[in-house]
Amino acid sequence: MPTNISPYIPNTEADRELMLAAIGVNSIEDLVLDIPEAHRFPKLDIRPALSEFDLTAEIGALASRNAALGEYACFLGAGAYRHYIPSVVKSVVARGEFLTSYTPYQPEVAQGTLQVGFEFQSMICEITGMEVANAGMYDGPTAFAEGALMACRITRRQTIAVLDTVEPRNVQILDAYARHQGIEIVVIGHEDDIPADASCLMIQSPNQFGVIEDMEALADKAHASGALSVASINPTSLGIFRTPGECDVDIVAAEGQALGVPLSFGGPYVGLFACKDAHKRQMPGRIIGRTTDTKGRVGYALTLQTREQHIRRERATSNICTSTALIGLLMTTYLAVIGRAGFKKVAELCYHKAHYAAIEIDKIPGYSVKTDGPFFHEFMVECPKPPADINRALIDRKITGGHDMSDRSNNGMLICVTEVNTRAEIDALVSALSEIGAAQ
Repeated sequence: MPTNISPYIPNTEADRELMLAAIGVNSIEDLVLDIPEAHRFPKLDIRPALSEFDLTAEIGALASRNAALGEYACFLGAGAYRHYIPSVVKSVVARGEFLTSYTPYQPEVAQGTLQVGFEFQSMICEITGMEVANAGMYDGPTAFAEGALMACRITRRQTIAVLDTVEPRNVQILDAYARHQGIEIVVIGHEDDIPADASCLMIQSPNQFGVIEDMEALADKAHASGALSVASINPTSLGIFRTPGECDVDIVAAEGQALGVPLSFGGPYVGLFACKDAHKRQMPGRIIGRTTDTKGRVGYALTLQTREQHIRRERATSNICTSTALIGLLMTTYLAVIGRAGFKKVAELCYHKAHYAAIEIDKIPGYSVKTDGPFFHEFMVECPKPPADINRALIDRKITGGHDMSDRSNNGMLICVTEVNTRAEIDALVSALSEIGAAQ
């Protein structure tokens, strides 16, 4: 019989006996009697324990098999992007008082965390041109889905219209949110009419092919049918392109990873969410406000909490419960460090370097850049061979290639270029693509 004693749990045998007596059982094993005996304590096929020294060496050997970005030129984007992050950002976030922070339920003892959240919201409003922002969501795709549900609550309609240029993975996440709530999803083209009962038109800009959408025209089209416009945007692109607020978009969602958050093998990231002031009562998540106390001192508090834990369950607008305050701090510190001019400069570098790459790749025999409009830092390339084969050949040349889009375009590859890609790296990519395309 297993002893169930862990060296990492500092309870003595006497402590355990007191707790078992308090809940009225004789042993820890009694707690799992409802589980079939054959499945209670299965034998685990675990290797003998290693010393810390040996384990560190083994983990290091495993890690060395990864294609680390510091050693490889990277042209892969499609939702997660490599950008330069000033060293001070990590230094600020590594401070103990921030690193251990969680949801600030007790604002009187979490003023620093709340202030960061307030600044986070303020910066989102500045970037997006919107009137109200919340204190963060789980990530960009789920924030986009939450925006659709919010539109359904506001309009009292149960149909969601999605442009066919929205990334299919985002549509899948939206479907996971909507399917059990009796909400129908309709995918339409730019020239199609919006269904008369649509709650919103879902827009992604840049879209799945990297092209900038005409958000103002699409928002007007949605409003003409009585629907709201919900846009998922790349926040870095707003350093040079018009904001959703300027385009009269109603609800905005975004993935904040590009703003100072490392790639980190896919997470954790932070979702951005903003809307027009008229709709703030239906916003998911929470809003942090700034006020003054009885002595006139500035203070911060959770102004709006729409989670079911805080209000009547049937009136809750979301079940967002995990704080993204730490990742939000990364983004807030990054934007504070680079400033308004730096934010614009990053966007300009991304734009010009991507266009230089597109021009050079389009010259290579067998390759063709396919864009239906202006693009930011990603563009579609039709290749002479399957992208999977090309990417394998690129890895051998210390280059991480683009995102395989051959399911949506003939041998299509979505290539991303950001400010960290040097001209030498871009020229090396062009040369490698030329060699790979010419090889039989």
